[in-house]
Amino acid sequence: MILWLTTFGISIVSALVPFLPIEFYILGAGASEPGVPAAVALGIAAGAGATVGKIIWYEVARRGAGSRWAQRRLSQPKIKAGYDRWVDRLQGRPWFGIGVVFVAASAGIPPLLVVAAVAGVLRMPLWAFVPTVLVGRTIRFTALFLGVDVALH
Repeated sequence: MILWLTTFGISIVSALVPFLPIEFYILGAGASEPGVPAAVALGIAAGAGATVGKIIWYEVARRGAGSRWAQRRLSQPKIKAGYDRWVDRLQGRPWFGIGVVFVAASAGIPPLLVVAAVAGVLRMPLWAFVPTVLVGRTIRFTALFLGVDVALH
């Protein structure tokens, strides 16, 4: 239980701080707790923690979208064009946004931190964002924990 809670906590911190990747932690934790059930449980803990961290990024971006700083950035033609392009892509097409978030959550391309912030600015519905991040991150981290287990045991 302590390893599960530690994994959950570290994954929150890792989701908030981009230069602290959880993958290094997974190598150590996966080596200390062998077996498929442990890998799945730890993958769920890491996925849940990462989701909490990305919800924070989402909310910060959503609430900050109306700030003077954000409005100054959006007044720049290149930034505004990119913003408008994403709004056009997502408007009326929730599955497109869900797909982008899922790929970012499970494969890391594009980086999920950036995608979480963009989803917040574009006001992607939380009912779509949260489960998509949770499932994608849980799949990614469970696969990593299973990979460590296979490699070492």
